[in-house]
Amino acid sequence: MVSPHLLVAKMGKPNKRKVVIQMSKAMSTNQRLQLVSVLMLNTDFDKVPSDIAQNFIDDPTGSGSEFTKFLCNNGKIEVVVKNFPTWRTIKLGTGLKTADDFRKAIKQAGMKIGEWGNDILDQPAFTVASEKIEVELINVSVAELDFKNGATYKDICARAKELGLDLCPAEVGPQLRLQYKDQPKGEWLLVSMEAITDSDGSLHVFDVVHGDGALWLDGNGGNAGRFWSGDGRFLFLRRK
Repeated sequence: MVSPHLLVAKMGKPNKRKVVIQMSKAMSTNQRLQLVSVLMLNTDFDKVPSDIAQNFIDDPTGSGSEFTKFLCNNGKIEVVVKNFPTWRTIKLGTGLKTADDFRKAIKQAGMKIGEWGNDILDQPAFTVASEKIEVELINVSVAELDFKNGATYKDICARAKELGLDLCPAEVGPQLRLQYKDQPKGEWLLVSMEAITDSDGSLHVFDVVHGDGALWLDGNGGNAGRFWSGDGRFLFLRRK
């Protein structure tokens, strides 16, 4: 049994009165066993995604530290909003309205469109802003969203929302391609958005790439279970 810690403070010079504050004592061995038993019996492990479970397994020290904080906070989850810097501000609703409008503008700019990107431009789910607006984009890696070992697209988006970010409108894909003319070679950015079903029935999101000697607008897997490594980079919208 761990002895209670006593904090003694002298208050007031004239009477030198002592105030004794007794801190909560540590759990007994029996309480520890009971707590583990309660958690094992009542946790719905079927609802915990495998990749998240593996993150806890791979980082036992960090997992233990976070769980300790959770217990000490009386079982309440602290929501932390990170202060991500604005990466780039772009314009939407610039007057380009149809897929062909964007194809023509991208071609005239000397850029290219990949097969998947071209396909989802044609789908009804691709819409544009009705008036000109500016949006702030946040560029973060999967690891910066606290998934050092990677995560699914669903969990990446959910975590970003917890941290105060929003998904991008689909228009961000082609507009960013047109407005991001100085993209470094080798950079590959995924646009976090509501995935669009293509002509084959597959879900895709836009990506903006500088590769193979050209600036590309293309598409990539947007299904909820698609796994992305920790160094994958995603674009989100700053919440207003």
